[in-house]
Amino acid sequence: MDLSSIISADHVFVDMKANSKKQLLQELATLTADKTELDERTVFETLLQREKLGSTGVGGGVAIPHGKLPGISGIVGLFGRLHKPIEYDAMDELPVDIVFMLIAPEGAGADHLKALSRIARILRQDSTLAQLRTAEDADAVFSLLTDVENANAA
Repeated sequence: MDLSSIISADHVFVDMKANSKKQLLQELATLTADKTELDERTVFETLLQREKLGSTGVGGGVAIPHGKLPGISGIVGLFGRLHKPIEYDAMDELPVDIVFMLIAPEGAGADHLKALSRIARILRQDSTLAQLRTAEDADAVFSLLTDVENANAA
């Protein structure tokens, strides 16, 4: 699964301003609704329900909130870099400033897991994270994400 089939440059946001986990999830839902045909409230509720099962804060300042929705045709991704790190109940208890949200079709079991795995691999690399945190704009972040993925595939 190619990362560029999940996320596009206009789904990258580099100066998100959220003060809490719930506010961040709401902002992700709003941005997703603005960029897709998905319902903002449904996306928010899906992300919130998933967080109730356990935090999607994977450590190192990274969170990968995700969920599944009926009636969508493919996986939708959105990348965000927060202006200021927030408390997220991450596994390592560190605040989060990098977030990659995934919304998948209800029946996308293996594809959803492959996408989560690919994103986790990319965001686990310290050098990549450092570059994502200092990239000047959304286009630079998008290029970095897709270049890192292509380098890993080679």
